[in-house]
Amino acid sequence: MRWPDLPPLNTLLPFEATVRHASMTRAAQELHVTHGAVSRQIQNLEKSLGVTLFERGTRSLRPTPQARRLAAVVRDALDQIDTAAREVAGREIGGPLALSCEPTLLMRWLIPRLPDLAAQVPGLTVHLSAGGGPVAFDRDPVDVALRRDDFPVPADVTRSPLFLERVGPVCRPDVAERLTAGSGVSGVTILHTSTRPRAWADWQRITRRRVDPVGEQTFEHFYLALQAAVAGVGMAIGPYALVHDDLVSGQLVAPFGLVEDGTGYHLLSLRPPERDERIAALLGWLRTQATGL
Repeated sequence: MRWPDLPPLNTLLPFEATVRHASMTRAAQELHVTHGAVSRQIQNLEKSLGVTLFERGTRSLRPTPQARRLAAVVRDALDQIDTAAREVAGREIGGPLALSCEPTLLMRWLIPRLPDLAAQVPGLTVHLSAGGGPVAFDRDPVDVALRRDDFPVPADVTRSPLFLERVGPVCRPDVAERLTAGSGVSGVTILHTSTRPRAWADWQRITRRRVDPVGEQTFEHFYLALQAAVAGVGMAIGPYALVHDDLVSGQLVAPFGLVEDGTGYHLLSLRPPERDERIAALLGWLRTQATGL
């Protein structure tokens, strides 16, 4: 069988790396070759296809839409070849999995469940780090990331949904007793966090409830605001996953219930779970833990 339109195969690895990094220099570093070698292979590929694949500026290199489309197909093919090669050789995808997780979710939800992960998936080693927002998989030493979908995700990143975000005011039972009669939050101090400064405003918009506190206090991180709520300082907006254990134990109550805010949590990865059994195992366990959230 012949493939008359197939470009030179030795050009595809440097091409895919250049698109992913948007840099020939970084592609060369990854492939342990010279910048000139990568540049020549890109030129050979462009000549073979008869198209320009990059918009070249003085200090920038931007892949064209056609280049991004071709690179995605090349990446998919390389993943399939890698998986098939491991199967033929009888090798499993091994090594630890580097997981980046939003800090408060990591501390209040994921870490307390790690003993269950060790029991349910004993062959999986996970290295944890705290982080939020977009993930630069091509630069950061991260295999997978647990994130809320409040930022754009690149097309080449796999998004595996876990659970929807549900939020509501939470406080200690004795603080809830101080709420004055009515349909809104009044008679208590409300707690803000710098990492989600619009949390109370968003809850008001969704529920149309009144908020008339006796005082307000702001904390730098969500974790601190929730700890202050547990300590009885006041009432905070609590995402269900972050306060689930406290609600179950009775340390916190949600007097107004919890409502969906339109966001959700996903596991992000460059390699699809079906092509990395470590990611598939982690995703399956996370979904089991997320049942009911």
